Amino acid sequence: MAARNPARYLAPVAILATIAGGYLIVHNNLSSEHHTSHRHARVNDGPKGRYRHDTFYTVQPNDTLTSVSAATGVPIPTLEKLNPTININNLQTGQTIRLRR
Repeated sequence: MAARNPARYLAPVAILATIAGGYLIVHNNLSSEHHTSHRHARVNDGPKGRYRHDTFYTVQPNDTLTSVSAATGVPIPTLEKLNPTININNLQTGQTIRLRR
C-alpha cells in the first residue's frame, strides 16, 4: 500500500481556514457598521426615547424614516404629516426633519 500524500489532509484544512477567516472579516465589518450607524449627532443629547423633547432632527448617513422614527419615538405618520415637503424615499444627510410643533 502506497503512502498517503500530506496534501490530502492540508487542502481541507486550508479551505476551512479560508472560510473561517472570511466569516470573521465579514462579521467584524458588519458589527462595526452596526455600532457606528446608531451614533447620531442630535440637536439635543438630553433624555432619550419618549422623554425627548427635540423639535428637529438632523438626518445622518444611512438614515431612513423608519430609523428616525425609532430613534426619536415619533410615529412615521406624524413625521410625514409634519414634513409634507420631504421625499421620504430620498433623505439627504444634514437635512432637518421636524419632530414636533
